Amino acid sequence: MADYDYIYIDRLGTDDRVARITLNRPEKLNALSQELMYEFNDALHELEADSSAHVIIVRGEGRAFSAGYDLTRGRGSDAVVRQHRQHDDKNRRLLMGIRTGMQQITDIHMYFWNMAKITIAQVSGYAIAGGCELAMMADLVVADEEAQLGHPGLRGLGTSRTGVIWPLVIGMRKAKELYYTGENVTGREAAEIGMINYAWPKEKLEENTLALADRIGIMTADQLAILKVNMNRFYENMGIYSSVRSSTDLDAAGQFTEFGYQWQDKMREEGLKGALQWRDGPYRGTDTYKDKD
Repeated sequence: MADYDYIYIDRLGTDDRVARITLNRPEKLNALSQELMYEFNDALHELEADSSAHVIIVRGEGRAFSAGYDLTRGRGSDAVVRQHRQHDDKNRRLLMGIRTGMQQITDIHMYFWNMAKITIAQVSGYAIAGGCELAMMADLVVADEEAQLGHPGLRGLGTSRTGVIWPLVIGMRKAKELYYTGENVTGREAAEIGMINYAWPKEKLEENTLALADRIGIMTADQLAILKVNMNRFYENMGIYSSVRSSTDLDAAGQFTEFGYQWQDKMREEGLKGALQWRDGPYRGTDTYKDKD
C-alpha cells in the first residue's frame, strides 16, 4: 500500500477481508482539505484493484468523522479545489472556475459511490457539511447515537452536492426540512428517518461496524461488486448522476447570491469563527416547534 499523509489504511476481520480507511486530520476534525481528498481518491483506486479487500470501512480519527470542507484554505465556501482561474484580472470571482473545481471533487464522490466494493461510513462525532456529503456516498452508513449529521452549509453558502440523495432515502418532507434549515440530526434520529442504517452506543460503534463489514464480506469481492452494481443501477435510473451534477452546478452558483457575498465579506472581515457565528447564531433557540425531552 502507498504511504499517505492525511489518511491511513489498515486491514481487519476474517482473513483481513475488511479494509479500513481512516481520515487522519484529527486536529482539524478531519476537515476535507484538497490533499486529503486526493489521497482518499488514490486509496479507493488502490483498494478497488485488491481482490482480497471485500468491504471498505471509512471512519475519522479522533472526535469527528469530518466537520466538512477545509474553509481555512482559501476564499469562498469550497477551498477543496485544484488550481483553477477563479478570479479575473480585476479580482472578480468567476463562476466556471469555481464550478470546475467543485465538479472535480464531485468526481471523487461519484467514484466512491460507484466503485466495485461495498463501502461503510462509520460516523462518530460530527459528519456535517462536506463530511456528511462524503458519508452519504457510502453504500451503508452507521453512527454512534449522539453523532451529529447534517449540512449547515445550506444556510446561504450554496447547496449540498451529494446530500441530494436524501430525497431517495428519507422522503420528501424531512429532506426539505433539513435542506431549508441546515439543521443537524443525531445518529439516533438519522437511523429513525432512514438516513443511515444503524445507530449504536459510541462504545459499541467500532465493534459493531466491523461485525457488519465482516458479515457482508463472507462473499467474494467480485460477487459483492455485481450485487452493488445491480442495486446502484436502480438509483442511477432515478437520476442520481444528473441530480448530483446539477447540485454541484447550483453549489457553484450559490457563491454568487446575496447571502453568499455576505458570507464572503464576513470571512474577510471576521475570519471563520466570526462568519460561523454570523451564519449560525440566528438559528440557535428557534427550534421551539420540536418535541423535546
